[in-house]
Amino acid sequence: MRHHTILLLLTGLLLGLGPVHAQEASALISQGDSLLARNNPAKAMEKFNQAVAMGRTADALAGRARGWYFQGKFDKFMEDVSDALRMDSTHVRANYLRALYALRAEDNQGAIRFATRVIEGKAAPDMVKRALAVRGQAEAAVGQTDKAVADLRAGLEGNTEDLDALKTWARLEDEAGYPEASLAILEKLCGLDPKDIGNWSNRGFELNRLERYEEANQVLDKALQLDKDEPVVLSNKAFALMNLGREKEAMNTVNRSLGADRVNPYALRTRAMLYLRKGDRDKACTDLTLAKALGGAPQVDGMIKQYCSGLRDK
Repeated sequence: MRHHTILLLLTGLLLGLGPVHAQEASALISQGDSLLARNNPAKAMEKFNQAVAMGRTADALAGRARGWYFQGKFDKFMEDVSDALRMDSTHVRANYLRALYALRAEDNQGAIRFATRVIEGKAAPDMVKRALAVRGQAEAAVGQTDKAVADLRAGLEGNTEDLDALKTWARLEDEAGYPEASLAILEKLCGLDPKDIGNWSNRGFELNRLERYEEANQVLDKALQLDKDEPVVLSNKAFALMNLGREKEAMNTVNRSLGADRVNPYALRTRAMLYLRKGDRDKACTDLTLAKALGGAPQVDGMIKQYCSGLRDK
């Protein structure tokens, strides 16, 4: 009877330790996350490894997987995240990390699949938003534009961390014909990452689309402070200058652009417009023909029909 009582007491003690260990492991994972946020992966991995040593749970393995991902050690990352998903296929963090990796590896269908598990699971609202941003980028890559825009809008509302997702969202809004929406995103990007010349160039492009040429010119000058010879920026600036009536400056600027990149259809279209203003239809039509062959620039077909059909008939 006495041995039976001792056994029951020991069993109760061990069962009582379970929640304690789980709380300790959870605290270690949180500490590891905080250390990663402070860019201290070595210390973070110490915490994650301690959590795993207390028990190879899905939580602990997914925590450590995040540390491997942060360091770019993707072989070890895949081991831990795969083990976590084998233990719990619905695990929120493991699925989110797996979606991130799939997006990085251009496995867009995989990114959509894993992100959807997070979105449709029992994830916290902030994690759902992150998963929506990942899924939106993957959808954009496979041409599911409407779904991508919806996911990116929902996922990036109030989110200023995912620069790549914001850039994708801005591009999709532009392609869908919403330059004002694209411009609003690009304004954020210029504040978040002011050294990225593409953000300034694209912002100037959208201002041109909205016929806000003076603002476009000022924004593009900021881009040229980062690289005075960047051909796309010069092309966009030439278009703004032309529409401000500064045609000589515009011609000099577009020629600089085409000197660096001879196959930019937008720059060719701008130069053709400038040639037409000077009355040089032959040169304009040469540029327009090349711009049409390259594709992508609006108005080119109409200009060829209006100005070049007679020349081709000769």
